[in-house]
Amino acid sequence: MSEPRPGPLDEVARKWLALTERRLAWFVGVSESHRWQHYYTRAELLARLREAERIRDQWAKLVLEPANDTAPGAPN
Repeated sequence: MSEPRPGPLDEVARKWLALTERRLAWFVGVSESHRWQHYYTRAELLARLREAERIRDQWAKLVLEPANDTAPGAPN
């Protein structure tokens, strides 16, 4: 079976993934250094962290999913 060829938007998706990872890293850094107290309440920080993780996970799924015509888990 041949390897899937990269699509025209794969590079764009990788760049968005990198951006979301940097955003998540910023929130983690703010959280660990306690600078979050200058910007957010504890509840707001936790909500932002969860949102950043969710968005990062969505982009990671888009980048890491192979582009094929079969449904996931379907026999080839």
